[in-house]
Amino acid sequence: MSDTTSDLTADITREYLERDNKEKQVLALLLDNFLQKKDQILVQKTEMGGTEAYVGSVTLEWFAGRVHFASGLPLLQKKYNPETDNIEIDADSIDEIQQRPLDWSRQAPLVQYLAARKNHKFPPVLVVINQPWVDDIKAAEWDAQGRAKTSTTDFTPLDKDGKVGLLNVSEENVTIYALDGQHRLMGVQGLIELIKTGKLQRYKKDKTADDSFITVSDLLEQYQVDPAYLQSLPKEKIGIEFICAVNAGETRTEARRRVRSVFVHVNLMAAPLTKGQLAQLNEDDGFAIVARKVAVTHPLLEQKPNRNPRVNWNSATVATNSTVLTTLQALQDMSERYLGYKFSHWKPFEKGLIPMRPENEEIEQGIAEFSKLFDNLASLPSYKILEHEDTPVLRRFSFEKGGGEANILFRPVAQVALAQALGFLVFKKGVSLASLFKKLKKFDQQGGFTGMEYPQSLWYGVLYDPNKKRVQVSGKELATKLLIYILGGIEDSMERAELRKAFANARTVENRTIGFNGEFVEPKEVGLPEILN
Repeated sequence: MSDTTSDLTADITREYLERDNKEKQVLALLLDNFLQKKDQILVQKTEMGGTEAYVGSVTLEWFAGRVHFASGLPLLQKKYNPETDNIEIDADSIDEIQQRPLDWSRQAPLVQYLAARKNHKFPPVLVVINQPWVDDIKAAEWDAQGRAKTSTTDFTPLDKDGKVGLLNVSEENVTIYALDGQHRLMGVQGLIELIKTGKLQRYKKDKTADDSFITVSDLLEQYQVDPAYLQSLPKEKIGIEFICAVNAGETRTEARRRVRSVFVHVNLMAAPLTKGQLAQLNEDDGFAIVARKVAVTHPLLEQKPNRNPRVNWNSATVATNSTVLTTLQALQDMSERYLGYKFSHWKPFEKGLIPMRPENEEIEQGIAEFSKLFDNLASLPSYKILEHEDTPVLRRFSFEKGGGEANILFRPVAQVALAQALGFLVFKKGVSLASLFKKLKKFDQQGGFTGMEYPQSLWYGVLYDPNKKRVQVSGKELATKLLIYILGGIEDSMERAELRKAFANARTVENRTIGFNGEFVEPKEVGLPEILN
């Protein structure tokens, strides 16, 4: 009896699986039949906030060839005046479009990203489907009240609920514009042009031609891109979401207002990541990877029980009363400026391009070198104080509430300048880190890093603005050169003369130069500080 029951169950299961497989095969044949039809895309219908949309995917080649920039959509640019039967410019809609102009200088970096980065990924784009009759108020598709009799989207459902089906995107009937994803479109169009012609003109922000090109041979040489792989990219697919320019029952004004609203909303909601957040997430930039690792492992920076955090992970600045020592963004800048002399190939070949992730062995070397720098930084008397004192009193100016020591080592701008000076001396000049810190410890003990708001400070007018009474970020490069000089790294007489002039200029306020004693002096009387022994 039990054997008979078991056999029956097995037969039923087998029959069910066979039927299920047959149904899948039939469905596959039907879909193939529908999808072979020209200019139809399989989509899923969605609805949010009263706006119907159709979600699908298209090849990069199709995306580049069929989709236009939003600024070309007449519905966003013009309005119909029924009193004159004329099309008039709508100043409001033009203002909306101009809120986020296309930045054509981004095209080359985006193309390089798509071509050279194997794990590249663009988010889905949002587009609007328009038809010619929308811009002809006398077209048969408008009723006597000026309301649309039909929609600009032609959707054929394939299921009983009307959720999955085919969207008509025939080039004869519709024009498609990108509402969200215009720079992605720019990048993909550039990629297709590069593949077809072998080169791509670089542009400035306003699309005036730069004097250089990005070429296929550059990609092959610099990034070892496989030619066959490059040729396969146009067939890759990107997600796409379609909305209609005009819904059935809408007037042209109502449709324009709805589409314009969607355009503005998707741009307003796209909050960019902060520099700190980018540094946290960046898996391509070797300097960012090293900075993150050292930030969570080095005793001077890592999070410890019963101790305030030492690193601000999001903001690029440190507030007056903040207890952090530095920011992740500053650590990344320090990493790049210190290690950049040793690992110059970690940087992208040119500004704006995405760096290639270094080999793990090199990253480990970078972490070791950067950790060694922080081992030495932690030995400075100023940082030793952190064992029993918090950062605000060491950072604040004397005239701020609570008073402070105005120590530059607690300001990110100075931390970056010091890292760059040390990187130059260690990796470019071959000076030992130990000998440099022997000098810096003595300098620190003598108060060389504190009291930046006083004229006797080396950093007065350089990292401190006596007029505005605040830190002066623009003095970072001069501070770097001064550090290199006092550590014995500038021997050329011309370089010294230029530094002396720049230093005097920094201490000149309203055409009056301030000497180390606080008195007004002739610029040539300022001179340069003593070189550390």
